[in-house]
Amino acid sequence: MNQENIDMDLSGMLNNILNNNSESSNLDFDDSLIDNPESNPNVGLFTVKSANQVIAEASSRPKPSKLFGQLWWEHEVCILFADANVGKSILAVQIADGISQGRKVIGLDMEANPQLVLYCDFELSDKQFELRYQNEVNGDHYKFSDKFLRVEINPDADFPVEMDFEEYLKNSLEIVVSERNVKIVIIDNLTYLNQQTEQAKDALPLMKWLKSFGRKYDLSILVLAHTPKRNPSNPITRNDLQGSKMLINFCDGCFAIGESAKDKSIRYIKEIKQRNGSFLYDSENVIVCDIQKLDNFVQFQFIGHGVESEHLKKIDETERLVLIDKCKAFSQQGKSQREISKMLGISLGSVSNYLKK
Repeated sequence: MNQENIDMDLSGMLNNILNNNSESSNLDFDDSLIDNPESNPNVGLFTVKSANQVIAEASSRPKPSKLFGQLWWEHEVCILFADANVGKSILAVQIADGISQGRKVIGLDMEANPQLVLYCDFELSDKQFELRYQNEVNGDHYKFSDKFLRVEINPDADFPVEMDFEEYLKNSLEIVVSERNVKIVIIDNLTYLNQQTEQAKDALPLMKWLKSFGRKYDLSILVLAHTPKRNPSNPITRNDLQGSKMLINFCDGCFAIGESAKDKSIRYIKEIKQRNGSFLYDSENVIVCDIQKLDNFVQFQFIGHGVESEHLKKIDETERLVLIDKCKAFSQQGKSQREISKMLGISLGSVSNYLKK
């Protein structure tokens, strides 16, 4: 047999193998299960659909509206974090007021219609809230929309013996949302839902509950959170959100408020996480505001846009040398670089560089 005949025989054998495999695959593949209205797409924990069906069904629903520019969209679980006394609650109330009245806040788009907002105020007493929205000269109070609903904890409430505080709070929140048919919920703040969020085992169930809560009642949720002690010379990053990284990993969006080092009355707002498009308000284009009480409403007033580095504290040589000594001392005590970073409020990169000095 010559080489040409051998090549032809080998080619024929290969074609037969491929054809047989193809026929076998086609026999094993049941395409009746793909996008068949009679088939159940729910399998245990999962919902299984073709990518085309997912797109077709999603395209029939309206695009989410902006609630606070692109920083917070409808149907999102969004986190706003900042240090204490920087103005988280002031901005959150301002956002709630804007949504309830259908108007922009600090110039950012609000595309949804005016609607009920449930503001869970677990920080201020009713008197503290009242004074914040009172004219200090004539005593007049700001007139909120009737669509602005404020929730506070009833200290005289009877706790069911079978529930702990956090479980009862979540249960009560679901009842309010269901009975009032609310679609916008702002929670001030995260620690009331779960005081322990440093570990993934605690933070993950909390985020799962928030996501499930939002889907169950078709909610848009904004949660306020804290940042641990941080170095004001460093840019704000996702690592500055207090608690496990599961918080930032599982939320849909996140933004933060920073205090300007050059003027204590100035604040800047920075976009930290975004799933609906490209970043707009990053470190090169932060939103710059100051806090003013105009008549009877304390609020963020838009100034312009700026670069975050302009608002960061400048470290002089003496402070830098002190940080270097502290890093080395903690390292000699057996502390990890990550532990040193948290203790001193500086970045991991700075710790690494200082230990090399």
